[in-house]
Amino acid sequence: MKNQITIMFCLFALLTCSSASYAQKSSAALAELALEFNNVVGDKPLKLQDGSYSNEAGEKFSVTTFNYFVSNIKLHQKEGKEYVIPQDSSYFLIKENDPASRKINLKVPEGQYTAVTFTIGVDSLRSTMDISRRTGALDIAGGMLDGMYWTWNSGYLFMKFEGDSPQAELDRTGQRKFRYHIGGFGGYNKPSVNNIRTVTIDLSKKGAVKAKKNAISRVVLQTDASRVFNGKTKVSIAANSTVMFGDFSRLISENYTQMFSHISTKN
Repeated sequence: MKNQITIMFCLFALLTCSSASYAQKSSAALAELALEFNNVVGDKPLKLQDGSYSNEAGEKFSVTTFNYFVSNIKLHQKEGKEYVIPQDSSYFLIKENDPASRKINLKVPEGQYTAVTFTIGVDSLRSTMDISRRTGALDIAGGMLDGMYWTWNSGYLFMKFEGDSPQAELDRTGQRKFRYHIGGFGGYNKPSVNNIRTVTIDLSKKGAVKAKKNAISRVVLQTDASRVFNGKTKVSIAANSTVMFGDFSRLISENYTQMFSHISTKN
């Protein structure tokens, strides 16, 4: 019996040491990966207040606000394996008026990654968590959300796209503005609009990520705001100057899944 206890203790110690060693090795092997979001309108850089843009309906417009959430990031390897960014560290608010927000810094294990998946918006689980669990980019009281939260509906806006257009309906303030505030995670107490969308971007054609310790891999993604108008559903500013919490918002959310493309990778 004494020998059996001694053997079991040794096995337990060996397993514990092996696990600790593996964890230490994994932590030490984390590499830096930067995802950069380059906002454009068609073939032009996105510049706020620039009135030179037009959609496929021939409507002229300028952009005053372009914000969107990126969350729940996963990196895929060629072999089918994936690395999921820890969820508490995987919520980011991209804002055109804040250049620093357009660069996301991540830590990933060393290896080669051929695709990236992320959610446009905030998932239902996090949206309904206690406020104490919604920190960083999700901090309701921190003043950083830039109007990306509906207090009346207790939910995050996944995308806010606003601007001016001569074709927009005249509003109560005498302005011709379009406002697309898209959110809706499926409902808290009862079913409602669900505009949570997920996209996967192939990185292999223009350069897979080769993440290495003590090096930074840089992935440049392009976000084309014109796809909000010119996606699967053609959106007219004149016909839909304001879209918020309603059925038509689903069509816009499906359109903006087509905004993203891979421009380059630098390892």
